[in-house]
Amino acid sequence: MLIVLIGALSVAGPTRVEGIPFAGATAPPRSLPDVRAAAAKSKDVLADLTRATPTAAPPPAAAPTTTAPPAAPPAAPPPAQKPPAKQPPGQRPGTVKLAHGGTATLVREELGPGATLPVPTSLREATWWGAGLDASTGATVLAGHVNWRGQTGPFAELWDTRVGDAVTVVGADGRTFAYRVAKIDTVAKDDLPVRAEELFGQAGPHRLVLVTCGGRWVGGHDGYESNQVVTAVPA
Repeated sequence: MLIVLIGALSVAGPTRVEGIPFAGATAPPRSLPDVRAAAAKSKDVLADLTRATPTAAPPPAAAPTTTAPPAAPPAAPPPAQKPPAKQPPGQRPGTVKLAHGGTATLVREELGPGATLPVPTSLREATWWGAGLDASTGATVLAGHVNWRGQTGPFAELWDTRVGDAVTVVGADGRTFAYRVAKIDTVAKDDLPVRAEELFGQAGPHRLVLVTCGGRWVGGHDGYESNQVVTAVPA
């Protein structure tokens, strides 16, 4: 604005008031009466100028409006982590629970001489051999007693198990693994070595294999003549 006003003043020429000499005037010298008359006339002109209504100054230019940039949206909260599966009510870590409530504590074992699986030392235990519960391949084999010293064990339930029954295993860390019974085989003990790779092998998709004895009592080292083998797959 200051530059514009200076430019306007520079362009506008001086306005001459009759009778008032100014630089550049070429009027001839005047007599004293003429000067006095001009002075008197100039007073009247100055009085008129004093009474004139001053021109209103233009309103100041409005300050440019600065628009604040839109606030950045708040950062999205991190996705909630999926909580681990809760163990079934009443089932402790490190146990297997069958469809009708039979429960046994898992005891990790390795194969003994002659590739035999050690039997549990307690009616409420199940020997665990093979793949881990979170494995993607291989059989997790759990073997338990059908009875012991006149008492019925939890794995006796395998003789009443049906395809589709639920089986849950809770690992030592508290994670729960759910399975559904997919196949039931009653295998003579004499045939078990021949079918061992088929039933208990570590190839193929992950599965849970539950084993107990049963059938006709023959006594001796074998006890019962058969094994009940129940195969369950992840639910």
